[in-house]
Amino acid sequence: MFSSEHLKGLTPFLATADAGSFTKAAERLHLSSSAVSKSVARLEERLGVLLFERSTRRLKLSDAGRAYYATCKRVLQELADAEDVLGEHATALAGKVRIGVPASYGRLRVMPALLELCAQYPRLQPSIAFSDRFVDLFEERIDIAVRIGAPSHWPAALGQMHLGDEQLILCAAPAYLARRGTPASIAQLDEHDCIAYGRGDGSPMPWLFHDEDNGGQVEYRLASPRMTVGDAEARTAAVLAGLGVAQLATWLVHEHLATGAIVAVLPALATQGLPLYLAWPLARQLTPKTGTLLQELRQRLTIS
Repeated sequence: MFSSEHLKGLTPFLATADAGSFTKAAERLHLSSSAVSKSVARLEERLGVLLFERSTRRLKLSDAGRAYYATCKRVLQELADAEDVLGEHATALAGKVRIGVPASYGRLRVMPALLELCAQYPRLQPSIAFSDRFVDLFEERIDIAVRIGAPSHWPAALGQMHLGDEQLILCAAPAYLARRGTPASIAQLDEHDCIAYGRGDGSPMPWLFHDEDNGGQVEYRLASPRMTVGDAEARTAAVLAGLGVAQLATWLVHEHLATGAIVAVLPALATQGLPLYLAWPLARQLTPKTGTLLQELRQRLTIS
């Protein structure tokens, strides 16, 4: 059973880990170095492990100490978040929250939504991680993640909320089309400069088109793309520069389509892309903060 004994020594331990020495921790806590050292020693004795590796030159966390430190910081942060929620009558967003987003989609779509939320909820403190890999939400302490694409199966401990699917279109700059003409069919794409998405090894990804006859999608492999680019925003820049035709998600080029800087090509070939999801550890859905933030993001990010 948990008791107050479990809390004894936590503050000196955390202060020592942060400061890197008993002396500096003692200064922060307005205690003697001996008192801090003895408090940590009693904690180690109760736990039955050494939390620090001690030498005459330095003091550093042991493997067990690092694990215990991470757990203590997480628990204390969750307690602080709970107090924030109670302080806002469990209705307003407040406190720290860690959000993982894909790089380009995060910058172009999630950040505007989060900036609105920060203006609406001044006590909200998001920490936003940008990465195109599927991060481990538990290992990296992510409260809510936005994902493009879905794993082959969702872990039982993760909740997910479908936001809709990407819409992929062929597009180009008006200047390019004025110079090279507008393709009237898939076959004519071979006569045009095309900008492909590049895999990690530099090979081009095929374009996808809906096949009405077979009720699914088919791949269209570019014979020799003019340019292969492994970044979504860089492909958009190449299209804007008039370098060729690309297949891009509408969320990437929405503003450019509205201004006419980019126009759709062969619009009948628009096709469904990857699904978008919100994902979160189910245990954190129980907190008012996470539940409220999920609904706020869902409202702003859902694809109609």
